Amino acid sequence: MDGLPVLVKAALPSIPVVNLLPGIRKSGTDLPDLSLTRHDVPVDVAHAAAYAALCGFPRKDTLPLTYPHLLAFGLHMEIMTDTAFPFPAIGTVHLENSITQHRPIAVTEQLQVTAHVEHLRPHTKGRVFDMVTTIHSRGELVWEETSTFLRRGKGDDDASPGTTFPEAAPTGTVWQLPADLGRRYAAVSGDHNPIHLYLLTAKALGFPRQIAHGMWSKARCVGALENRLPNAVRVEVAFKKPILLPGSVAFGSKPTNDGFAFSLSSPRSGAPHLAGVTTAL
Repeated sequence: MDGLPVLVKAALPSIPVVNLLPGIRKSGTDLPDLSLTRHDVPVDVAHAAAYAALCGFPRKDTLPLTYPHLLAFGLHMEIMTDTAFPFPAIGTVHLENSITQHRPIAVTEQLQVTAHVEHLRPHTKGRVFDMVTTIHSRGELVWEETSTFLRRGKGDDDASPGTTFPEAAPTGTVWQLPADLGRRYAAVSGDHNPIHLYLLTAKALGFPRQIAHGMWSKARCVGALENRLPNAVRVEVAFKKPILLPGSVAFGSKPTNDGFAFSLSSPRSGAPHLAGVTTAL
């Protein structure tokens, strides 16, 4: 899907008056029973290599563990911009992400990519829902993902605040992030949310300056660990404070009983940006 038309479609329900027009107005209160599938999806080897380089993955003849998220992103946006979907896509916050890789995916494979939305539930800061993706290769389930999103609103103090993970203190690795990182990641991912692109577009949506994509930050951590991960693995993260661009982040990791705990934090204040774990399957 072309980035600009999708971005416009995603933004219109957030614009006063415009959001009342037929075909744009969000009127539902429940998640739609909507599942979308792409069949026989080929992998663009050059595109996968560009993604790997941007996210710090070693060059291989298999896909970076987080790369299939890009193959499903267009489906996610189609679902979230459907008139039956109750929330505007712009302003929805990515809270958590869990990826299960059942085996590495060769760059030569053609894939079936399916996405649906489910499990709308209360949260301490509003309501959350899950975007679920499955990827098959010739009928074999090879990759799964659950992305949890928050729509801010009246919260429920009794609801779960989210997943917590073991602490992984910084280990001395600091990554310097350029101001154009969001634009570079948008170019390969298709995610052109204005909070990631420029100072002015981020300020218009309430941020002091542009912020890094959450899925880039997860990919960068997985890239740093990938050569130590098994072929069948689950990688879960919770996104904490936004990473302002330009900026720097401190990476930390430590072994656990069945994988690694890892983190990104501010080198100056120690404020957490991301926390996660890997689990061997």
